Amino acid sequence: MKLRTRLTISFCIIIFVPILLAVFTVFAFQKIQVKAIEQTYGIEETDHNYLMNSMQLLNRYTRKNYEELAKLTKHSPEVFENKTYLEQVNAELLNKYSYLIVRKDTELIYNGNKNSTLDAKSLPDYGEDELNAVSGTYVDGDEQVLIKQIDFEFVDASRGSVFIVTTAYEILPEVEGLIFDACISIFLILLFTAAMLIIWIYQGIIRPIKKLEMATVNIQQGNLDFTIEAEGNDEISELCASFEEMRKRLKESAEQQVASERENKALISNIAHDLKTPITAVKGYSEGLLDGVADTPQKQEKYLRTINNKANEMDALLNELTLYAKIDTNRIPYNFNKLNVAEYFNDCIEEIGMDLEAKNVGLTYFNYVDNDVLIIADPEQLRRVINNIVGNSVKYFDKRQCLINIRIKDVGDFIQIEIEDNGRGIAAKDLPYIFERFYRADASRNSATGGSGIGLSIVKKIVEDHGGKIWATSKESVGTVMYLVIRKYQEVIQNE
Repeated sequence: MKLRTRLTISFCIIIFVPILLAVFTVFAFQKIQVKAIEQTYGIEETDHNYLMNSMQLLNRYTRKNYEELAKLTKHSPEVFENKTYLEQVNAELLNKYSYLIVRKDTELIYNGNKNSTLDAKSLPDYGEDELNAVSGTYVDGDEQVLIKQIDFEFVDASRGSVFIVTTAYEILPEVEGLIFDACISIFLILLFTAAMLIIWIYQGIIRPIKKLEMATVNIQQGNLDFTIEAEGNDEISELCASFEEMRKRLKESAEQQVASERENKALISNIAHDLKTPITAVKGYSEGLLDGVADTPQKQEKYLRTINNKANEMDALLNELTLYAKIDTNRIPYNFNKLNVAEYFNDCIEEIGMDLEAKNVGLTYFNYVDNDVLIIADPEQLRRVINNIVGNSVKYFDKRQCLINIRIKDVGDFIQIEIEDNGRGIAAKDLPYIFERFYRADASRNSATGGSGIGLSIVKKIVEDHGGKIWATSKESVGTVMYLVIRKYQEVIQNE
């Protein structure tokens, strides 16, 4: 969920949910309390508007009592001189925050509230019951009361009045309970709403931010071995996803840097080892010349030729190192041209054949490609590929009769070059890795034969830059076949 949507929903929840829940709660409590009041005080009205008017509410509390007393004044007026009966009626009224007063002529013969400040003068006069028979009379004095009056005549024809007095300033416990419960409920609703919003916002905003904070601390400490899981599709989740992508790239960069440093150390070690052998030979043969050990022209020529060969080996090694540096920065200089396959490889094989003949290595060459087939290639770099593969074969021969077979084949849109030898071969476990930089199948043998370990990686890079592909098959003690394919040159004829 988007952060903007989350904030909008939070705003609506803060505004509307507490209001709706509070209204519902107050309405529910009102229903409960009204029911309780009706059951307690015998109110049977279906219209509850009287609850909003305290005087109407107090009036209804004693309505039944009023009606019962009114009947008695007509049929049994003598009971109002019976103190026991009056005490009974008064006890019932006290539960309704009311009490009973009976007046005979001008004298109060019964007062149900000893603390009452009402006297015969402050009570309504005889004959006023017609005005307040239903609603009662409100007296606003020292004692705020609602008075209901019933006038009648005693048995002896004396004028009498029965008063039901309800104290108006008393707050009913039921109303107090309703207000208290409503306040507590509203407080709990607000607390519940706030808690839910806090949890929701924490889950959606604070928790991902905490993850990002921990991730930042890990990166500061150099620890990149962790993950940040992006949950949802909001802005913070997108930020987490971007942070995770950055962490992956940082980790890849760090791993590449470590691998590069390891490869550079391996390269330096290999170059130092490979240079040590020819330098030692040059030093030894040059000292032999200086010391006069080569005392004949034949020996001197042999020593000088050896020194020249070793110098050529060092030159080739340094050239390979220079090319590796260019490969590492993707700056190999290419000069692509259209090359006739037959002519190019005839010249290339002629040059290779002279070198192999000097090393007593047999060479066979077969060209199965038509004379007009062309390719787009850099002649110098392609020759480097052929020479490097052939040089590798020569370096690892372990038989007396060494043979190299080169075949050029037409395979549809490509030409395929196969270079086969009868050397020691490559183990199956090592074959998938021979084109990786600094990989050596047998460190002990390589230490004897030399080699930087980057030759075949250079070959692979050059072939792939020509849009081709290279792979190998091999059997131990039988030999190895290198395959490389390069796309033919085809002219595109445009329709006029």
